[in-house]
Amino acid sequence: VVDIVIVTASIYWLLLLVRGTTAMTVLRGVGVLLLSAFVLSRIFDLTVLNWVLRNSVAGLLVGMVVVFQPEIRRALERLGRTGLRTAMRRAERESAINTVVRASTGFARQSMGALIVLERETGLQEVIDTGVPVGATLSVELLSSIFPEQSPLHDGAVVVRGDLIVAAGCTLPLSEAPLPGEFGMRHRAAVGLTERTDAVVVVVSEERGEIAVASNGRMVTGLDEVRLARQLHRLFDLDPDVVAEGEPAAAS
Repeated sequence: VVDIVIVTASIYWLLLLVRGTTAMTVLRGVGVLLLSAFVLSRIFDLTVLNWVLRNSVAGLLVGMVVVFQPEIRRALERLGRTGLRTAMRRAERESAINTVVRASTGFARQSMGALIVLERETGLQEVIDTGVPVGATLSVELLSSIFPEQSPLHDGAVVVRGDLIVAAGCTLPLSEAPLPGEFGMRHRAAVGLTERTDAVVVVVSEERGEIAVASNGRMVTGLDEVRLARQLHRLFDLDPDVVAEGEPAAAS
């Protein structure tokens, strides 16, 4: 019974991991192909095809590792999360979220594009290495000096660790998933990073002046100041009723 429960739970968890991704379509295609080959070989007693199916298990396992490498990496990365880093930095997270909320809503009013990455459990050193080291305390003023169009770093992403801006002008991996036509490169980059890590990315659209939050490969759009604050508090397991200083109260 324990053996069956472990195997069933593992398969269910893997299916949840690839749900809604291109990997699910590939997995479905492989399943249809193998099932069709097996049925045909049994019905028509195809000797060669039967031999191929019997001796291709090892090759299929290697092929699955190659094809599903991103999903396997994501699964192992999730297993490595302990939650200790987030729990130890609650005060820093609270301050950082309030600052990001104020800065993002200000950028939205000015139709200024921005891409702010909030690091969680997964280290983002590979992303940080693509940008310019900053190592300064997070503040609205500092963010406002990075994202104006005349700034040489405005096209890249800012990476925030705790309450520090670690780097600016960083390049994020682009998502290969189909996104709505109104989403630009900032949104595709935000979703791409969150598909690979547990980071939270705040995006401010330069064209529409809208705020969005990406996490776990999904994006929530059309956020205002209060909804952005609540969304970030929820993602970081903080009190969702805490509203940043200076924010308007939620409408009843």
